[in-house]
Amino acid sequence: MSEWLPLDRIAVHAHVGREVGPGWEHPAFRARVLEWRTAFTEAGGEDWALYFDDALAFAAALFGAWHAGKRVFLCADNLPATRERLAGQVNGFAGDFPDGGLVAAASAGGQDPRPLDEAAARLVVFTSGSTGEPVAIEKRLDQLAREVEALEAAFGADAGTATVHGTVSHQHIYGLLFRVLWPLASGRPIAPRTFFHEDLLAALAGQPSLLVASPAHLKRLPQQLDWNALRGRLRAVFSSGGALAAEAALEARERLGVAPTEIYGSSETGGIAWRRWDSELPPWQALPGVDWRIDDGRLQVRSPHLAQARDWWTSEDQVSAEGGGFRLLGRADRIVKIEERRVSLDALERDIGIHPGVAEARVCVLPGARDALVAVVVPNESGWELLRGQGRRAFSQLLSQHLASRHDAVIRPRRWRYATALPVNAQGKVTERALTALFRPERPEPHWRVRESAVAELELDLDADLAVFDGHFPQATILPGVAQLDWAIRFGREVFPMPPRFLRMEALKFQRVARPGDRIRLHLQWAAEKATLAFQYTSAHGPHASGRVVFGAQTES
Repeated sequence: MSEWLPLDRIAVHAHVGREVGPGWEHPAFRARVLEWRTAFTEAGGEDWALYFDDALAFAAALFGAWHAGKRVFLCADNLPATRERLAGQVNGFAGDFPDGGLVAAASAGGQDPRPLDEAAARLVVFTSGSTGEPVAIEKRLDQLAREVEALEAAFGADAGTATVHGTVSHQHIYGLLFRVLWPLASGRPIAPRTFFHEDLLAALAGQPSLLVASPAHLKRLPQQLDWNALRGRLRAVFSSGGALAAEAALEARERLGVAPTEIYGSSETGGIAWRRWDSELPPWQALPGVDWRIDDGRLQVRSPHLAQARDWWTSEDQVSAEGGGFRLLGRADRIVKIEERRVSLDALERDIGIHPGVAEARVCVLPGARDALVAVVVPNESGWELLRGQGRRAFSQLLSQHLASRHDAVIRPRRWRYATALPVNAQGKVTERALTALFRPERPEPHWRVRESAVAELELDLDADLAVFDGHFPQATILPGVAQLDWAIRFGREVFPMPPRFLRMEALKFQRVARPGDRIRLHLQWAAEKATLAFQYTSAHGPHASGRVVFGAQTES
């Protein structure tokens, strides 16, 4: 491993022989940083949003922006909605955006850079929290630098000279620290792209490697792959972004040949503690430089990773001390009131999870005139057999009866949904918004009957829980016409290469209303030469609606 290089000096001098990524030595990386510095300096403005698929390209732009005195906003993705949301907060965009962004200058200009001011170089990250609403959090370089130093102190000896691979994005704080900043400082090569199972196995087997993953990825390691090929090559495996279940951790240890190291923290706090799954239920140990204590059952932390390093920060996590570390007991903010009864969502999830047909469960509150508890369950193999054999209603009753010995009817889930996996965002987190969306979906699940180059056909069951039925109409609920048009376009985009811009409607007819409980069939026909999508809704009751939608890359003159 190369000599340690502080983050504020990453681009100050060229370090010949220091590898930044496969085939990319430090002098070339530094030159790219300086080209980005020139581009950002010439562009003006203080705040810039960055998004790059390639982690090395991202790193060069990040340090180029910092050396140009910019504050960097980290985009979770490059979707149009994300760009629109940030447009009022930043002066511009750089990187891989569909409609363009700032690019590096053709050549570097200006004087050689001085070390960065750790207190002045800043980054804005977004965390989804539990609700799914993005929350902006500003981080200074000194916070990031101290955390990178803590990671090296805790895990550097195990990581050795391994190349750093990841299944998580560097556009979030966990991936940024583990896949970009820590390797840059320690001299470990960075694999530039995000890998998934089949190509990940081939990449990891080539040289000593370090894997930065999430619980969602570790619990879905395909059984059929030859994981034995990694024996002796994989130096360390990290997981963060959510709780790693014991079963998934131990199974990953068996397949990968390395006990996963789990990191506990948040975008706001930075890393707090770690535990390695060498045993079945290891306690959490504080990262170097982090102090902790328990106050009224809750964890309090003092850390150089916090915005105010000398102040104690109180979490919503309930903990107990154990073996020089601590054990997490659940979130204090996951105590809710249902009809004046206090309910622990954590306890309810644990009790559902011990049913022999359940692999995983999450419980949340569905707002309404009367708040109701609802549960999303991932059945195991025997659970799916019960579902297929007895149906959803019977399985839901079975789970409710299972809870009856510990929870009375008032505080048991009233509605259940079953999924092959819990819905996660790009950070591998299960959010309340994603869970509740399963109970109030905008569109029904499509049952495709035909998917061809110019023709498609699908069936849609109109569940009364569909959000599009809200307010249409209280006295006689019907499927609104605007929803039918939206569904035709959205499902059409799943099968046909339709241009991005909607131009106009033609021959639109609404012939018969569709109601909850109906099964409707949607027929789609794509005429590429005219850029026109024809659609028709029918059911056992007869035709419901039809029309044509005309598209174009640009607005017609």
